Amino acid sequence: MAEIPDITASERWIVQTTLKERYGRDLEIKLADAEIRLHPSDRELSLCPVIFWNDDEGCNFVIFKTDDRRYRCQFFYRVHQQMGTGVDEYDDLAECAVSLLQAQADHVAQERGDLPKPKSRRS
Repeated sequence: MAEIPDITASERWIVQTTLKERYGRDLEIKLADAEIRLHPSDRELSLCPVIFWNDDEGCNFVIFKTDDRRYRCQFFYRVHQQMGTGVDEYDDLAECAVSLLQAQADHVAQERGDLPKPKSRRS
């Protein structure tokens, strides 16, 4: 398997610009690497570059770069309480970042009671 390319300056700019639009100020983003399964059937973990940041409310956000122009995302308050957007993978970083921020805003609104909680699906 080919190595996943690092986060580029352009990708950092996309995320920083999106965050500035959301929060009205610059937030510090950090770059790191994480080991994840790229496919559910994978036995081995793959090293992926990530962009992460936190907001003032204690929420942590992570965007995983899984290939050239391929991204996954999640947000969490505690490690055991991870949430996503409902989309497995994005091919557009701006769409990924905006969807992640919207999912988190919807979660906060639901917790406050401003939005109804989604109904659980039963099989």
